[in-house]
Amino acid sequence: MTETVLVEIAPPRATILLNKPDKHNALDPGDVVRLEAALDRVEAETDLRALVLTGRGKSFCSGMDVSALQGEARARAAAPLESFINRLAEFRLPTICALNGGVYGGATDLALACDFRIAVVGLKMFVPPAKLGIHYPVNGLRRAVERLGLPIAKRMFLTAETLDDQHLLACGWVDRLVQKGGLDAAVDDLVARIAALAPLAVQGMKKTLNGIARGDLDEAAAKARIATCLMSEDHQEGLRAFAEKRAPVFKGR
Repeated sequence: MTETVLVEIAPPRATILLNKPDKHNALDPGDVVRLEAALDRVEAETDLRALVLTGRGKSFCSGMDVSALQGEARARAAAPLESFINRLAEFRLPTICALNGGVYGGATDLALACDFRIAVVGLKMFVPPAKLGIHYPVNGLRRAVERLGLPIAKRMFLTAETLDDQHLLACGWVDRLVQKGGLDAAVDDLVARIAALAPLAVQGMKKTLNGIARGDLDEAAAKARIATCLMSEDHQEGLRAFAEKRAPVFKGR
């Protein structure tokens, strides 16, 4: 039986790969359980600096495959995916969504929950819930407004407009567009840039930035993270490396 969610641990990065190309990587409840297990595995690793989420085939993901379900059954099936997306949005490592192809439905929030999105040219995205009489989950709507702004969120959800690669780049849903053959190299470059930085500082600032964006920043916790970085071995290493005109070697402590 083909594994539908694959995990590769290759420090400094981990990769989670959606592996149902014949179904546009549509997710069923079992796949969401596998995604949770994959995130557990990545969380347990201490020498990682970034997490990459991508798909195999022509599409990144077409969201939750609940076509055979109706009403409350559909809502119950989709709820675990929403929970996973919320967890991904708060994951301690910087997250990169490598969009190998089209993204639809709930997968748009899955990608938006990542910190960075690199996409291949020709990408298209649309969110069809209003065509099906479905109200999109609140956290997904909130994330779209926080990260893209209200006008783009309304175009996405109230008109079910299909947005192409240039629109997605212009509105900030995509950070970078690359040719199809250049996706891996672009992701590798971003991972390397993140991995060269002090992980305590990067991971701490991710928490602080997310709190600022949501409007619920715990300032005491942010100040504690600042103090931790100032007292860290990595801070001393950064100062030494700067004085010695060499690349720092950070250890995350």
